[in-house]
Amino acid sequence: MTIRIDAYRADQRAAPQPAARGPANITVAQLSEFDEIIDVRSEGEFAEDHIPGAINCPVLDNAERARVGTVYKQLSSFAAKKIGAALIAANIARHLRERFQDRPRDWRPLVYCWRGGSRSGAFAHVLQQVGWRVGQLDGGYRAYRRAVIADLCVLPARFEWRAVCGLTGSGKSRLLRAFHECGGQVLDLEALAAHRGSVLGDLPDVPQPTQKMFESLIWDALRRFFPSRQIYVEAESRKIGNLRVPEALIGAMWRSPCVLLEAPVSLRVALLKEEYAHFMGEPETLIAKLECL
Repeated sequence: MTIRIDAYRADQRAAPQPAARGPANITVAQLSEFDEIIDVRSEGEFAEDHIPGAINCPVLDNAERARVGTVYKQLSSFAAKKIGAALIAANIARHLRERFQDRPRDWRPLVYCWRGGSRSGAFAHVLQQVGWRVGQLDGGYRAYRRAVIADLCVLPARFEWRAVCGLTGSGKSRLLRAFHECGGQVLDLEALAAHRGSVLGDLPDVPQPTQKMFESLIWDALRRFFPSRQIYVEAESRKIGNLRVPEALIGAMWRSPCVLLEAPVSLRVALLKEEYAHFMGEPETLIAKLECL
């Protein structure tokens, strides 16, 4: 009997322990569950487009990514992985030291890279080892981008829109800002596009976002709206500066009732002089803009 008990205990000691659970695989629909979203792609990838609100902590910056890619093509995958692993480890350590030392124990970060692979996996693993409940976006940026494209085709039709119409200088953008400040649901496309929507619409020293980033910003705004409440939007053409408004959104806007805003010429002139004050000191720039008409 004693021998059987000892054998049982030996079997128990030899039983394999369950593996530690890795970072949770997260879908785009779960983004709001996290305290912070970390994009570990290079700064160039981040600039083209990213999840709105995400911070950029590259595990390989532009130059490092190019270096690893060159080694991969000219030498081998193994050589590239050795160099890449050393760079990634050093960069993760630096980000952890410089950016996340003040995060509390209950902080919940979400990490993503291009396709949810090794870059985000390495970063997420280190954060998890610290003790944080970390998530890794399943499919990475590619999955996110597919979700944005799909949602922009269907989301606009789920809302009740009111298009604010009026002549240039009648104060449409000001009215939208007032609606927003009063708690109204407003989609300010010109603010998202960093452009006033006319031939004079470039904002001084503020570049327009990329087309993909513009679409991300629209998507992020739409997903926060309540379908039970009206959304006010300025009646826009298909393009705002160099950016295209998504077709489904244009269709929903053009089918919606119009809120007509009228203003006397004197007020329109005063508003235009305020909105385009930067041209007052640079008349040659204004003339150049008008010559294309």
